[in-house]
Amino acid sequence: MFRLNLKIALRNLWKYKGYTAINIVGLSIGLASCLLIFIFLKFQLSFDKSEEKKDRIYRVVSSWIYPEEEFFTSGVPVPLAPAMRNDFSEFEKVAAVRQGGGILKVKNEGGNADLKLKQDIFYVEPQFFEIFKIEWLSGKPEQALSQPNMVTLSEKTAAKYFGNWKNAIGKSIRYNNKADYKVTGVFKDFPENSSFPFEVVFSYASFAEKDSKAWGWVTNRSECYVLLKEGLTPADLEKPLKQFITKYYVEKSPAQEKHYFQPLSEVHHDSRFGNYRYKTMPYKELIGLSVIGLFLLITACINFINLATAQAISRSKEVGIRKVMGSRRKQLIWQFLSETALITVISLGFACVLTELAIPKMESLMEANVSFHLFSEPVVFIFMLILIVVVSFLAGLYPALVMSGFSPALAIKNKISSANAGGLGLRKVLVVAQFAITAILIIATLVVVRQMGYMREKSLGFDTKAVSIVNIPGDSLSRLKYEGLRERLMQQPGVRQISFASAPPVSTDNMTSSFRYDHRADDEKIQLNLKKADEHYLKTFNLPLIAGRGLSKSDTLKEFVVNEQLLKSLGVKSPADAIGKTMSLGGKDRTIVGVVKDFNNLTFKSAISPIAIYSDKKDYNTMAVKIDTKEMVLIMKAVETEWNATFPDHVYEAQFLDENILNFYRTEQVMGVLFKVFAGVVIFISFIGLFGLVSFIAAQKTREIAIRKVLGASTLELVKMLNRSFLWMVLIANLVAWPLAYIFVSKWLNGFVYRIEISIWPFMIAMVLSVVITLVTVSLRSLKAASTNPIDALKYE
Repeated sequence: MFRLNLKIALRNLWKYKGYTAINIVGLSIGLASCLLIFIFLKFQLSFDKSEEKKDRIYRVVSSWIYPEEEFFTSGVPVPLAPAMRNDFSEFEKVAAVRQGGGILKVKNEGGNADLKLKQDIFYVEPQFFEIFKIEWLSGKPEQALSQPNMVTLSEKTAAKYFGNWKNAIGKSIRYNNKADYKVTGVFKDFPENSSFPFEVVFSYASFAEKDSKAWGWVTNRSECYVLLKEGLTPADLEKPLKQFITKYYVEKSPAQEKHYFQPLSEVHHDSRFGNYRYKTMPYKELIGLSVIGLFLLITACINFINLATAQAISRSKEVGIRKVMGSRRKQLIWQFLSETALITVISLGFACVLTELAIPKMESLMEANVSFHLFSEPVVFIFMLILIVVVSFLAGLYPALVMSGFSPALAIKNKISSANAGGLGLRKVLVVAQFAITAILIIATLVVVRQMGYMREKSLGFDTKAVSIVNIPGDSLSRLKYEGLRERLMQQPGVRQISFASAPPVSTDNMTSSFRYDHRADDEKIQLNLKKADEHYLKTFNLPLIAGRGLSKSDTLKEFVVNEQLLKSLGVKSPADAIGKTMSLGGKDRTIVGVVKDFNNLTFKSAISPIAIYSDKKDYNTMAVKIDTKEMVLIMKAVETEWNATFPDHVYEAQFLDENILNFYRTEQVMGVLFKVFAGVVIFISFIGLFGLVSFIAAQKTREIAIRKVLGASTLELVKMLNRSFLWMVLIANLVAWPLAYIFVSKWLNGFVYRIEISIWPFMIAMVLSVVITLVTVSLRSLKAASTNPIDALKYE
């Protein structure tokens, strides 16, 4: 029976080659898109899932609650980890991690040049590797990370530094030209879907500030992970956590300090806190992509149904004869379902090829090593089987029920009407749904593209063009060379200005602090964002002063320049009123000498912070070089040459500020590209479905068209007649889509403090675009039907 059904299915597919080709093309593209979305979702949802104890691992995160807002950070005070280890009996293990970075030098024993690299490093307590199970190729963490000046490497890094990981053991690595660290262990590379990009791990005992008691100082470079004892839940930690906060946060503060235990499963998905990879993918983005995948599947199935029912009339005699010969309805249903399944399997084969071709593009887009393995990964294989079953039944069941229900007498006499062939009304509902999905995606894509364009073009309040951010070493010897380097570079004709600072105006590297204004009794109830910079900072970034003057030359904290937002938060009405007032930071009073116009110091997802700029040379780690755009390439080469001559023991590293800023919106960029691609796919599939429905109606109206032509109707009038009903469907679909699209884009835009206003234009463009494509598609098909010779349709009547 199976062989017979297969043989009949193949014959029918070959007989109706045009419909078969359209179905396979539509389904192949739809299924390939679904596979790509599944691979993307699978990768994003797999982060940190391979950990054996993942359900008991938590990250301690922090927040400060002020009267008007709450600040979040993944960082914790340095003394928190040992205090929790001592105070919480509920924890099996507690481990502190501190991120750092600098120059690593490896002596080459083969006579070649020594290896010199700028590298992120991590100070890690041995307990971390008891919480997270990573295979060690050599050494054990409890010994390899037990003493100062010990370093362990990932397998890939050890091979890069020493040729082979086995050669690394016992060798020395010099860090920042200060101390030598002995390689005491090598561990397997952390997987790509891990939140920990650990390649060079120093013993936590080597961290100079490990014994700090500063509970009020927090940076996102310091994190703490805990392993909960078996049988306990986060609810069991609420009471001891309150006692812990009361015990250690004894200093009076305008903010309420809080800590949370964040499950490991949320580290990659909670953008409030971030992680060491500086990449997060919120669940709402993944849900949005899942919805698009569902839309793709629905449109592909609707497309198939419309094409299948369009064939129903032409296959009515076949059904009638088979029923007369004794075929039961159940057998006919299975026959039609097997045809659908065969098309789905063939389409899936083409979809796998398309997916393989698209994978490299996805890897480039995601900046990750995503692999597509058909048989080595059972989950993908199972998903493909589910796709075959679901698509076969969704797309094939309704046409199978319709065609198997034909009356043999009517079918043989060729008297099957549109009502018998599945109902034109239902097909219209399906096409309206298809058009509505298409309109929603067109609107959403237009809004996403506009918002991304707005973020690229909106002024941040300072000059971002042609500003190169060059990393500089911060040791005491290097600091003596800053001014000499600046003077030599300023002599280059294309260099406009140079400034040394802790960070550019907009940066992910932000420090905050409490402060006191104008000798008030208590600290202010806001957190102050700190920018450390020299006297050239305002000119380099073109930050406009609205009152007072800029910073005078100084190596240490001497005076402040503040922004408008700070004065608004303090209730100071006029910028001039703040000039000459004092501000206390770290117990030291300094004078406010200038007020700058507000500028964005974070992404457009966050409001402008109260900011204070002051000088502190020991914390400068970047050099901003403002360059003439006409001389950009030559000047950058000259900067690199001069930099290397000044700091020969360090590694030159530079990036343009506007490129840095775009990287802040990497998640939105990825989602924007995916939206555009998959929206285009849905549009393509939808209008293949439209072609199917036009073909069905044209086949139904063959004799009507012929009679109208005999009675004098022109081809143009016949085309108008066929177009009219479809235009109504387009308009109805857009009316259905508009409120749904508005809700979706409104929620997405709510994630941005600075955002575009939703206008009528994306909705109108979606309607006009769908109308134009409908007119073109329907007109081309109906023109062919209207141009046929009426004798061919009427000669048998």
